[in-house]
Amino acid sequence: MPSKTLAAVAEVEEWTAVRNRPEKDSKPKRQPRYNVVLWDDDEHTYEYVIRMMKELFGHPIEKGTQIAQQVDKLGKAVCLTTTKEHAELKRDQIHAFGRDPLIARCQGSMSATIEPLPE
Repeated sequence: MPSKTLAAVAEVEEWTAVRNRPEKDSKPKRQPRYNVVLWDDDEHTYEYVIRMMKELFGHPIEKGTQIAQQVDKLGKAVCLTTTKEHAELKRDQIHAFGRDPLIARCQGSMSATIEPLPE
């Protein structure tokens, strides 16, 4: 019988220690955010960008058009803001998207980078 009492005491002490943890540990820490940035070039059409935004990011045609216009006018555009791992995946998907069939001189995909958001 004494072994049951010792086991019960150990369980109570363990439960109390878990319950008395500071509340700040209960909040999950937010992962740093990164922008996926698409860079302009002269070898890809608006249609290419719009199709890529739809297929890779799920953006509607209107959002793809806005991104295509921004890339053309400003030289770059943010396609998505997400975690580092997801941003790396999306950047790599842009690099693997292939050439623009509407432009004969096009040799390959567009360029993209990821950039951390300021904290």
